[in-house]
Amino acid sequence: MISKSELKYIQSLCHKKQRQEEGLFIAEGPKLVHELLNSNYTIHKLYALAGWLQTNKQVNIDIVEVNETELEKISALQTPNSVLAVVQQKQATDPNIKGKISLLLDGIQDPGNLGTIIRIADWFGINEVLCSGDTTELYNPKVIQSTMGSFVRVNVWYGDIKNFLENTTVPVYGTLLQGRSIYETAKPKEALLIIGNEGRGIKDELLPLINYPITIPRMGGAESLNAAVATGIVLSHLV
Repeated sequence: MISKSELKYIQSLCHKKQRQEEGLFIAEGPKLVHELLNSNYTIHKLYALAGWLQTNKQVNIDIVEVNETELEKISALQTPNSVLAVVQQKQATDPNIKGKISLLLDGIQDPGNLGTIIRIADWFGINEVLCSGDTTELYNPKVIQSTMGSFVRVNVWYGDIKNFLENTTVPVYGTLLQGRSIYETAKPKEALLIIGNEGRGIKDELLPLINYPITIPRMGGAESLNAAVATGIVLSHLV
């Protein structure tokens, strides 16, 4: 059973201000909770249906059994999925991008795009994702859900990306409409790949800091590619 005050508190974590004040976030569904249980994230409390509890008796965390109506009230999903976790946020470590390929996201606004990009990064073994301050927040419930748990393996850092680029010795690649075809670009052993905003692309102030402008050649009539889709295509040729 869940109290009214507790219900309101969990609902409040759907709002960025409350998440930042509390240093907490919510994650939902067996897949995400399983990833969290096997990570170094700290789970404060679980809210679960009886069926999930039956198959996860070994979990040694504070758990509140809820019914489907209660889970629906605290869930941010259209279709709640058996278990919800309230989790402590983690402070990102300073990025270590030497000797490997990393991502830099410039103003990615769509939560689904950010979550999917983190999932793509994890697929390709990339564990550093740098984000501009105007990139959407990692702990947005839609971002967390879209990562499908990959956020536990990827260091997502937010900061002054222009200053970072000005002080890095790692080659900087940028996805632009005018650039060298990725099919003609050699696979780098070390690189920082910039992915720009969904609408305007990479900020003008960052363009002079790109060493290798690259592009996905267009063969049809579409004006642009989804940021996450473009990330996957480029990484499949660079990694």
